[in-house]
Amino acid sequence: MSDDVADRIGRHLTAALGTEPQRASVTFLGLEPVDILRFVIGDDVVYVSAGCARHPMTDPNEINPDPLRGPRAEIVVRLHGGRATPGLHRRMATVAAAPAVEGLILTDDALVDLGEPLWDGASCTAFVLTDDDLGELALPEPMDPVRFLRAVPITANEAAWVRLKGADALREAWTEAGIDVADPARAGARL
Repeated sequence: MSDDVADRIGRHLTAALGTEPQRASVTFLGLEPVDILRFVIGDDVVYVSAGCARHPMTDPNEINPDPLRGPRAEIVVRLHGGRATPGLHRRMATVAAAPAVEGLILTDDALVDLGEPLWDGASCTAFVLTDDDLGELALPEPMDPVRFLRAVPITANEAAWVRLKGADALREAWTEAGIDVADPARAGARL
C-alpha cells in the first residue's frame, strides 16, 4: 500500500498544480526513497515531498504502532524562481524522513531546525510548518488523509523567536515588516 500512497500523491499534485514535476529521489539507509517533486508555475517554484506519508506518523515510544491509522503529511516549499537553491531537495528529504527516523510528528506550527543552511548559501536554517493551499488528499479507509504542510524557510533568529513567542508571533512580524517569505534571498525579520 505504501507505493500506492506515493503514486496517489504524485497524481494529486499534478492535477492540483496543473503541470508535470521534475523529480529528485533521495534514499536513506533502511527507508524507502523520498522523492522531491519540483513544479514550475509561472515565476514560482513549488517543491513537494512524496514519501513521508507512505506510513502514518507515530510516537516512537509506541510498542505496536498501527500500520494504517495515524496522521500523514508531506511538506511543501514555495519560492519565487530565478535563484538557484542547490541542496534544498536533500534538506526537504531529511525533514520528510524524520517521522520514520526520529519519530517526529509534522503538524501546524512545528519548528524543524536543521542547524545548517536549507540550500547552499541560504541564510535560512529551519522551517516553520503551516497548512498549505494543497489541502488534504483522502486515502482509502481506514487510513487518515495526507495533509500538505507548507514548510516556510526561516533564519536562526526567527527560529529562536518561534521558540520564545510562537509561530503566530513570527507571522505577525513578517506582516508588519512586509516580508515576502517566498523570496529565497530575503533577509530575516528584525525581532
